[in-house]
Amino acid sequence: MDQKKHNVTITIDGKWCKKCGICIAFCPQGVFTPDDFRMPVVAQPQKCVKCMLCVVRCPDFAVDVSDESK
Repeated sequence: MDQKKHNVTITIDGKWCKKCGICIAFCPQGVFTPDDFRMPVVAQPQKCVKCMLCVVRCPDFAVDVSDESK
């Protein structure tokens, strides 16, 4: 089984995000946590497995996951 090491960049567009918490709720790895204002924060990007549930479920298209394979 090939286990390439990859860097994942996760961004949340603060202008588009309405703080619904869907990305936090659907992330199976607990990558996101809410800040004091309920804005999702990428707290543990190293845990991301690129399942893309945050991207697919975001109603505002505010989450982006980019794979920077090396």
